[in-house]
This record gives sequence, C-alpha cells and structure tokens, in this order.
Amino acid sequence: MGANMGKIKIQKDGPYLVSGNIPLREMTIGVDEDGFSKDWLQGKAYPLQESYALCRCGKSKTKPYCDGSHIRTHFNGEETACREPFKEQANLIEGPGLNLMDVPELCAFARYCDRGNGVWGYTRVSDDPEAKKLAIEEANNCSSGRLVAVDKKTKKPYETELEQSIGTVEDPQMDCSGPLWVRGGVHIEEADDKPYETRNRVTLCRCGKSSNKPFCDGTHSG
Repeated sequence: MGANMGKIKIQKDGPYLVSGNIPLREMTIGVDEDGFSKDWLQGKAYPLQESYALCRCGKSKTKPYCDGSHIRTHFNGEETACREPFKEQANLIEGPGLNLMDVPELCAFARYCDRGNGVWGYTRVSDDPEAKKLAIEEANNCSSGRLVAVDKKTKKPYETELEQSIGTVEDPQMDCSGPLWVRGGVHIEEADDKPYETRNRVTLCRCGKSSNKPFCDGTHSG
C-alpha cells in the first residue's frame, strides 16, 4: 500500500472530506466482447489538491465535488455499516488451490466476478493453474473489496499493491455512475471520529441511497 497519509473524514449528513493529496481520477468499467466486466479503464484525472470535499448525497451539481446540496435536501447520511473487521464478517469458500473470502453486503455491483465460470466457480477448481489465476484476477478487480483470494498455506491475501487514490466509477453498460473507489489503504473515519478498518480496496456510496452507508451496496445500478 501507498506510503502517503491520506484520510477521508465523513461529515455528519454531509460530504466526504478528503485530505493528504490523494489523486482523484475517473475509472470506467471495461467489458469484453460478451459484455462481461473485464478490466478498468482510466479516464480523466482531476486536478491534484491537498484537500477537497466529495458529494455523498448524490444531488450535487458539481459532481464529484460537494456543492452543499446535502443541506438543501436534508440528506440523511446515517452510517449503518457493520464495524467488525472484514475477516470476521467474511464467508469462507475453500478451494483446492486457494480460498476465497466473501462479504456480500459490500457488493458494489461492478460484476467482475461473473466472467467465465465466475470467481466462486474458479475457486472450487483452483487446483487448475488457469482457474486459480482467473479467480485471483476476478477477486482483485472487485473494487469494493467484497472478494479476497487467499493463499491456502500462508493465509495471506493475493492483493495487488495499490497506491493511495480515489476513482469515480462510471458504468456505461448500466448507464449510471457508481461509487467512489478508494484504494491503497486510505484511512476512513466516521462522523463520530471512530476509524473504519483500513483496507486496500473499498467503495463509498455517492448516490446517497445505500443501506450500508458509508459503503456502496449497489443501489445506484437500480
């Protein structure tokens, strides 16, 4: 993970306050010839700033930045997400070549796990080197960190090292904008100053309608 000291402070019923010179870039879900999510496409980079406020209510006219609309719309940003560490929440799928940890409540509906036999199918036949490779690839493309592939012997996750950054997810296939993809171990702090578990990959709601705030639950796609 990156060596920067990036931080996101959640404001009560307000925006995400970002500090620490965290780069902000548009990220688009790229699909294969069959329409399945395959890779991430980098879009425009926003000007680098030491601090900035990102919209959380979904109503800003200056997205992805906050314009104060949360005040006018009386946004309810109550944080309802589970505070337990990821490992304690995760279902464990055991395969012959690797294991897979899965927390469905974190799903941001990016759909990288569906290609081919799907990450769960590839995990179950992961004694095959190609299936193991695809399971790790699909788990690592999961922007929300719902899915984590784990080495059976060492119990260490197969995690691509990510520099601290934030991606504004765009989903042309679903014709919608997705969550904020927070990468590289950015410190996220609740409105009441308590920290969430620091992770390599998480997605934060920016439509204002998730039932798992501050995290995305895929509601934007509906």
